[in-house]
Amino acid sequence: MQENKKGLISVHIAVLLFGVSGLFAKMVDLPSIVITFGRVLFSSVFLFIMLRIRKAEMKLNCGRDHAALFMSGIILAIHWTTFSLSIQLSTVAVGTITFSTYPLFVTFLEPYLFQEKLKGSSIVSAVIMLAGVLFIVPEFELTNSMTQGILWGMVCSLSYAVLSLWNRRFANTYSGSIVSFYEQGAAAMVLLPIMFFIKPKISGMDAAGLVVYGVVCTAVAHSLFIEGLKHIRVQTAGIISGLESVYGIVLAAILLREFPSARELIGGGIILSVVFYTTIKKIVTVQP
Repeated sequence: MQENKKGLISVHIAVLLFGVSGLFAKMVDLPSIVITFGRVLFSSVFLFIMLRIRKAEMKLNCGRDHAALFMSGIILAIHWTTFSLSIQLSTVAVGTITFSTYPLFVTFLEPYLFQEKLKGSSIVSAVIMLAGVLFIVPEFELTNSMTQGILWGMVCSLSYAVLSLWNRRFANTYSGSIVSFYEQGAAAMVLLPIMFFIKPKISGMDAAGLVVYGVVCTAVAHSLFIEGLKHIRVQTAGIISGLESVYGIVLAAILLREFPSARELIGGGIILSVVFYTTIKKIVTVQP
């Protein structure tokens, strides 16, 4: 019982930190790709140090796994860059809510990639979720920054769905920390050459923000989430993860005075309701 409580606390703190991460796209005055580079750089360095302290086995089994994790790093770089860009163009609420639609893409990609049957209930859930996104769109004009933010948010959501399904191949072979280290290290390597072209001017305050973003809101948060999964069910963690958008919106309102509109709240409510419903349904289904 005590271990279960510790697991719940760890996952809640991790999800809260994930929710905080959305604020950095607004608080750090840098291009989204630079923010992502800082995030993966400091996070991968921190994970490397932690893995060395724990004396964890860091070697991969084969060259194919190296190539696959490098590809994961590219997808991760796209995911986090579009996440920050979505928030910069719109709001924390829009960025985090549109990111929550990744189950929509998983619904259609998973059966195709793993030869699994596409369920009618999953299609209905995906359609309702899409309706929630369309409700948020202020106008169907690409010149509207809010619409641009939503579109980038959907790209962010799609890339996360692809990354989640891609990572299924590593689930039974490597720990989450090892996968994260290699993916984030690969993302840093991919983004490094771009920094020489951009040549960003980073202030001391922005640098400090990127360190906190990479270490606390990424590496530490991810480690806490993995630790929590040792003591609670994955389905339970899935429900708690749905609170990431809620935490992000509340914190943005408190710290940035960024309040979501009625349309965003209604559309977000539709999306998050579907996410919670499908997660709880999975729990009920797997119970004996």
